[in-house]
Amino acid sequence: MSDLADRHSRYETPLVTRYCSPEMAFTFSDDHKFRTWRRLWLALAESEQSLGLEISDAQLDELRAHLDDIDYEAAAAYEKQLRHDVMAHVHALGDVAPNARPIVHLGATSCYVGDNTDLIVLREALDIVLPKLATTIHRLGNFARAHASLPTLGFTHFQPAQLTTVGKRASLWLQELVMDLRNLTRVRDDLRFRGVKGTTGTQGSYLALFDGDHDKVERLDQLVAEKMGFAKSYAVTGQTYSRKVDHDILCALGSFGATAHKIATDIRLLAHLKEVEEPFGKKQIGSSAMAYKRNPMRSERVCALSRHVITLQMDTAQTAAVQWMERTLDDSANRRLSLAEGFLAVDGILETLMNVVGGLVVYPAVIGRRIASELPFMATENLIMAMVRRGADRQEVHEAIRTHAMDASYAVKAEGKDNDLLDRVRADAFFAPIHDDLDELLDPSTFIGRAPEQTLAFLDGEVAEALAPWQEKLVHGGELRV
Repeated sequence: MSDLADRHSRYETPLVTRYCSPEMAFTFSDDHKFRTWRRLWLALAESEQSLGLEISDAQLDELRAHLDDIDYEAAAAYEKQLRHDVMAHVHALGDVAPNARPIVHLGATSCYVGDNTDLIVLREALDIVLPKLATTIHRLGNFARAHASLPTLGFTHFQPAQLTTVGKRASLWLQELVMDLRNLTRVRDDLRFRGVKGTTGTQGSYLALFDGDHDKVERLDQLVAEKMGFAKSYAVTGQTYSRKVDHDILCALGSFGATAHKIATDIRLLAHLKEVEEPFGKKQIGSSAMAYKRNPMRSERVCALSRHVITLQMDTAQTAAVQWMERTLDDSANRRLSLAEGFLAVDGILETLMNVVGGLVVYPAVIGRRIASELPFMATENLIMAMVRRGADRQEVHEAIRTHAMDASYAVKAEGKDNDLLDRVRADAFFAPIHDDLDELLDPSTFIGRAPEQTLAFLDGEVAEALAPWQEKLVHGGELRV
């Protein structure tokens, strides 16, 4: 059976085949994991040699020569026999580096390679996600600035409310994305190395190797961490690093998922109103039957993947909760799923969201028509006050406006007509003192308060500050995967 045919005869996660980027897929790949294991074994041996253990340069050179040539068939055969993935790869490495075999994994427990690799992978995954999140903020910020003063009907309970602006609404989305950037940056910066801690975290095996020399054991932990790019190790561990670290990360990812879902849902609602739409390809098909359809499939994808990320927080919470004493192995299978899928899904969300916010289409004419249909009702207080300023009795004006408003509302709801409240006011001689002022009194730009000023101040302040560290790391392009 060919590789292509074989691929279609078994389940493969769509997180890789459809949604996430190649770099994120590689980060959680077997190749990356097992190559990292070998680099960890090398870093441990190099550090042990530098602290006085009898490890030869030839043995280290042999390890360096076999960092990437992993014989997966041999490893699989060993694992079938030994039922232990780490020992399977120790044996597979020993086969190609026989002189180094005695010093591979010296003093270590399986979690030395397993947990430390996980922490490296998590850090690298965050390093992929963060620039994409910053790019999403940057692109959405450009959109908010361009439409900071464009009036639009606001909604509370998805019912017409006071006016806001298109840019101000986007700033609400931006505010949550900035929170997510802060949260994910924090969990990235908080990550430490598990280090060399031994079977139950006591470093007893290393203390034996170095004949009770505590200083050398502490220095070994520090040296290996530095070789793998970490400034610090966790001060205490069991056999594993605390699984609350995983939960902390998934909470930040899940929180971003909630933000992304809210943004994409708003865009879907706006697309229904025909006010704002996501990009739509020239040959894109919205429906196999209804040729006119312009379904917001990109935003729907964001919502779908976001819900998956949000649910994964329960996996890491429960895993952290049931870690007995120094460790139990019922975390292993779950973590293979929850950690990888959390990042693969978030990467897919960001790949899509970058594309969406970078190509949003606004329809001012539709927005203006909806404002015109609702604004007369909202402007009644303005009309009352304008008449009072010209000497009219407020209660009489209120009753006249109320009567016209009820009639206009009936015409809209019961007869399907346009809102003609303004025409009724123009035709009523009672309102003659303000007839010449009606256009000014109903100018939408006078109903948006400080929305433009708030938006620009937010963009030039908090958003600019949040993006400052990322200006050289923003992602360019943004082709959407199928």
